[in-house]
Amino acid sequence: MSGEEYALQAIANLLEINGHQVDWFMRSSSDIQGFKKNAHAFFSGLHCLKTMRELKAFLQRSSFDVAIVQNLYPFLSPSILPVLREFNIPVMMRCPNYRLFCPNGLHLSHGKICEKCLGGREYWCLFQNCENNVFKSLGYALRNTAARLSRSIVDHVDLFVVLSEFQRMRFIAGGIPPERIEILPNIAPSTLEPHFEDAGKTVSFVGRISLEKGIKDFMVAAARLPDIPFAVAGDHHQMHDFLKSAPKNIQWRGFLSDKNLIDFFHQSRILLFPSNCFEGFPNVITNAMAAGKPVIASRLGGVPEIVDHERTGLLFAPGNLSEMVNFVKQLYADPALCSRLGAAGRVKAETVYSRGAVYKKLLTILSRTKNNFSSI
Repeated sequence: MSGEEYALQAIANLLEINGHQVDWFMRSSSDIQGFKKNAHAFFSGLHCLKTMRELKAFLQRSSFDVAIVQNLYPFLSPSILPVLREFNIPVMMRCPNYRLFCPNGLHLSHGKICEKCLGGREYWCLFQNCENNVFKSLGYALRNTAARLSRSIVDHVDLFVVLSEFQRMRFIAGGIPPERIEILPNIAPSTLEPHFEDAGKTVSFVGRISLEKGIKDFMVAAARLPDIPFAVAGDHHQMHDFLKSAPKNIQWRGFLSDKNLIDFFHQSRILLFPSNCFEGFPNVITNAMAAGKPVIASRLGGVPEIVDHERTGLLFAPGNLSEMVNFVKQLYADPALCSRLGAAGRVKAETVYSRGAVYKKLLTILSRTKNNFSSI
């Protein structure tokens, strides 16, 4: 399960815990393989009559107060939104990424931040072959262009929900009216309890092992600090050749979940989050905060809204590896400071990002979604 799927599932669980009924209408792209399936994804991302018929049948079986929509591509497509309008269902669209304005949703091209597609220039996704696959890059560019020109998303979504003020400002710049945007952060996990009596031993990385997530920068820090143990939790098999040159003081733990991941956080002294992309709301940061661990992260995207510099962690300038390494060295050498920063992070996780706080905000957003629908 991806971070975006995990966060949406957490919202559904939160609603159910508080007595709401949640029904799912989902289509998965996890098993797309081969030309036939890729071709199906290509065309269904533009318009999908089959999914529209299936959604109509689904909606006829019950009544719904509101629809929460996330990640329409490739098998739902914006064509489902007029169907929801036909059934008089208000639509809240949760936007954990930037797909409304960037075909791949990440503002990334070949590992570097890219904003060339903004302003209706989606063709750059094809020109730069952002997906390293011409057919896929063309499909991404076409579906974004079609959605923008038809206004199938903008005209059928009552409220757009982003994860940070950083994202909100980018959506406004992209043409979404401010009154149709709300911020809803992710929920900090309640299963992670801090062990303040043990500061931990490793500088840790948790998440997708990829260049945009900063794994190369993480390796630089390990190489420059050979006496400090580093550890990585994440599936690294796709980057096996790249990681052959990794410093010897990095322990590769592979993909971890449940108790194994909880233990990994407890064994950490610091979470290092050197992402090189516009993060919305990384779950791994609030996981570390819930575990009482300080976070050292790049000052990029929505991260500075989560990590309070010198209060719950430390923020370094994006790309400034010397500053990053110095922060790791200084903080690791001061377990007492790690505990103080971690304790402050725990307080923030228990208050700002608690189930209660997020549920209260969610109810307000759902009410606004209905009001926006009735006013159209």
